[in-house]
Order: sequence, then C-alpha cells, then structure tokens
Amino acid sequence: MSNSADSPRDASGQGRRRWPRPVRLLTAAVFALAGLIFFTSFNTAKGTNIRTDASMLKLSDLIEQRSHANKALEESNGSLRSDVDALAEHDGGTSKADEAELRALQKAAGTRKLKGRALTVTLDDAPPNATASAPGYPEPQPDDLVIHQQDLQAVVNALWQGGAEGIRVMDQRLISTSAVRCVGNTLILQGRVYSPPYKVTAVGDPEKLRKAIGASPAIQNYMAYVEAYGLGWKVDEHETMTLPGYSGTVDLHHAKPVE
Repeated sequence: MSNSADSPRDASGQGRRRWPRPVRLLTAAVFALAGLIFFTSFNTAKGTNIRTDASMLKLSDLIEQRSHANKALEESNGSLRSDVDALAEHDGGTSKADEAELRALQKAAGTRKLKGRALTVTLDDAPPNATASAPGYPEPQPDDLVIHQQDLQAVVNALWQGGAEGIRVMDQRLISTSAVRCVGNTLILQGRVYSPPYKVTAVGDPEKLRKAIGASPAIQNYMAYVEAYGLGWKVDEHETMTLPGYSGTVDLHHAKPVE
C-alpha cells in the first residue's frame, strides 16, 4: 500500500505522470552516441587494426626506410649476379666468341664496371637567402633557387650526346630504363632518394663531353640562373674513373587494371 508521498496525485485524484529528468535524457543521448561511434569504427575497420605503426610515421620517414631497403636489395642482387657470373666463367660449354658477345652486351647494358677518363658535373641549390646578383634580374622565387628534374635531365642528355660510354648519377649507374625524377628538391632514382648536391659522372672523352654540355640550350638556360642567383655548378675532369655496374633489377614493370 503506497502513501501520498510515493504516489503524488493531482486534485482530481489521478496520479501525476513522472517525466524523465533532463540529466537522464542527456546521459541516455551520450550512451547512444558512443554506441553509434563504436559501430561506425567497427564497420570501417572490418576487423582490422586501423591504427598501425606506419600511420604514426611521417611520409618522409617511410620514404627514407624504403630507400634504405631498396639499397640493401640492390646490393644483394649485385652479389648474386657476381656469383652467377663466376659460375658462368667456370662453365666450359660456351665458346670464346659467345663470351666476347656476352661481355659486349653486358657493357652496353651497363651491368659491368666501366673504367676510363671521365667528367663529373655537380649541381646544387642556391643559398636560401640568395638575391639577384646584378641589376635587371627580378628577385628570385623559391623555384628559382633549387635544382629541378629538367636540369639534371639536361646534363644527362648532354653527356650521352657527347659520346659518354656510361653515366653514374650519385652512386648509381644509369641504364636504358633509368628515369631521373625529382619530387620537390629531392631526386628519386631507381627506388632511392637523394638530396643535393647532385653529382653526374660520365666516362668518355672529356673534351667532347664539355663541348656537348656547352652546346645544350637547356644547360645554357640553367647557367643564366647560376649567374643570376648562385645555383651550384662545377665541372671536374678525371684521368681515370671506375663506374660501378648496374646492380638493380632489369625486369620491366607496368601498371595493370584493377580486377
């Protein structure tokens, strides 16, 4: 039996309806929202961990890690290739003519070491606080003070035009499928990342190489920026230089449609 305190009644003798308090409504709404968030997270993850260690790393760190990994793979591949070559030399099933043809093909492909007279071109960014060096030049924009892909490609193309027998960019030998690509002010070459200064070394006749460099319109344009804003430019000759053989993969890769 309840008393009047437990069951308040109005003047008509009917019990008054107990409305939910605002605090209880707010609490129920918070729990409902939390449940919705948990459900959405679960549905998005589909049972996977959406917070991985890689997501905590900066993109530059990931690129650096991949660059080191590619370098290690190239060294391993080069070592295995040397083992295969050593085994092939002990194989008596080939003639001297076949061996000579194989060596010629390896030289043309860039997989063999190359030694001879050489020329090295070094390109570098201008100082960050560089200004116009003479009247008549506009004040430089940020893009005017850094090395671009077209600058490196111009040097490589000119050296090939000058009869280079082989070319090395930084510490890597170029082959027919090599692509010199720049992202921002960094060079990406065959899966590895480099920062300026950039060194391009070519084995060949230094006089012919110098002449080809001087005749390149793209390099002449670059030299105008060297004079105006202080971009780095240096050419050195070497009486003898040994370029390493290319040690990366020679397989061609191409994009495939998603099935």
